Amino acid sequence: MGIKSPALNALLDEYGVQDPELRETLLSMAREGKQRGWWAKYSDLPPVYRQYIGLESAADEIHDFQTIVVPGLLQTEAYAQAITSREASRPTPDAIAQRVTVRMERQKLITEGQLRLVAVMDEAVLHRQIGGAEVMRDQLTALLEAAKLRTVTVQVIPFREGAYASMLSSFAILNFPDSRGVVYIEGLTGDLYAEGDDVQRCTVVFNELRSSALSPTASLAMIKKILDTGLQP
Repeated sequence: MGIKSPALNALLDEYGVQDPELRETLLSMAREGKQRGWWAKYSDLPPVYRQYIGLESAADEIHDFQTIVVPGLLQTEAYAQAITSREASRPTPDAIAQRVTVRMERQKLITEGQLRLVAVMDEAVLHRQIGGAEVMRDQLTALLEAAKLRTVTVQVIPFREGAYASMLSSFAILNFPDSRGVVYIEGLTGDLYAEGDDVQRCTVVFNELRSSALSPTASLAMIKKILDTGLQP
């Protein structure tokens, strides 16, 4: 059974989603979505994660900025496993396996052309050896392959750029075909969704981040150089 309107309204209130157009879009999705989302079969997913997957599945474009880790939609299975196993919530082995499986399933949105992803990341993401040198080599290779997709743009902000906008905060902007976007910020003590003027402000910041970053071509050249020369066991 899908989420009912009263429960969805309560969730939207809880996360401070007040924009009438966005609320109506999500409520309409709930009314019309008699078929359960593909993620419903994964019973151990946290409710907040289910909510995000639902929003992500309804979006047509995501602008994702990361300072520490590769965006989830571009992670390899081994990289995702290494990250998930160190989460503060201390998930069980079964929960880790399930979340990694779900993360791989989510990536079909971009590989099948349903979702466009613009990913901007700090150069630090490319050097932090999550899972070790071998896992990181595979991850950098996967980034190069993902960037070949027409649905994916990858840009890197180099260390030489120095200070830049939002360097202390990662965030994602989810844009929808028929409604205004939502900003998602993941936090240790809870996730935050913002809308309205906050979306516009974050869009301006994201555009500034893209200006601070290398071009997509130069970014891929940097990734390849690090892959070829910069990873040590």
